[in-house]
Amino acid sequence: MVSDETLLVRVREVIREVEALGFTGEGYRKLWARLKLKGVVVCRERLRRLLREHGLQAPHRQGTARGPQVHDGTIIPEAPNRMWGTDAALALTDEGTATVFVVVDHFVGDVVGLHAARPGTRFEALEPIYQGIREHFGCLEQGIATGLVLRHDNGPQYISSHFQNELRFLGLESSPSFVRAPQGNGSAERFIRTLKEQLLWVRRFESVEELRRELLAFKERYNQHWLLQRHGHRTPAQVRAAYRPSRAMAA
Repeated sequence: MVSDETLLVRVREVIREVEALGFTGEGYRKLWARLKLKGVVVCRERLRRLLREHGLQAPHRQGTARGPQVHDGTIIPEAPNRMWGTDAALALTDEGTATVFVVVDHFVGDVVGLHAARPGTRFEALEPIYQGIREHFGCLEQGIATGLVLRHDNGPQYISSHFQNELRFLGLESSPSFVRAPQGNGSAERFIRTLKEQLLWVRRFESVEELRRELLAFKERYNQHWLLQRHGHRTPAQVRAAYRPSRAMAA
């Protein structure tokens, strides 16, 4: 069995590698998965103890009691490109406050679009959707994304007639979450939390254009290297790549 001293060295190596990718604060479950990928098999509780003893635990939030959920069922579909979620957050730049728009795939968990603008209008809110459609459907044309549902909140950009008309033109079905129930848009909300913790709150941006470039770079890092627990600690890119061949063979 590997000694605590040797294991601690390997743990610190993995943490440095994760930080080199631009990620911080990964918990013991993801560190356990990354160690396993390197051939280091260790009990999760032992790893957790080691992290605690050496001050290497990730920061965590205190949970609060929750009442009954407004939404029944699930927001996770059975395949990619069946449901996307979009939402917005604010980011500070030296030019002023910008709005960051995100779009994520509810099944895969990958980022299909990221965009920043100042101001964050209904036109800018469509840009990450256009990014995702170009990448996963090929082009922007009438009905190209028929069958795709877009979950969004009731922000003014999303309920505007221009935004809704554009969704209908492309074939997307609008699926607004319930008012004052952000859990209905949980996939986008969860990614925004990660985006804030890993980029928006830890970097200074001189301009909105620099912010846009960093967002696109973060999208690439996230999709290629972020580990998703619900997919067996695989990356979003691995999940999407594994799904395509299985569906192709089934066809």
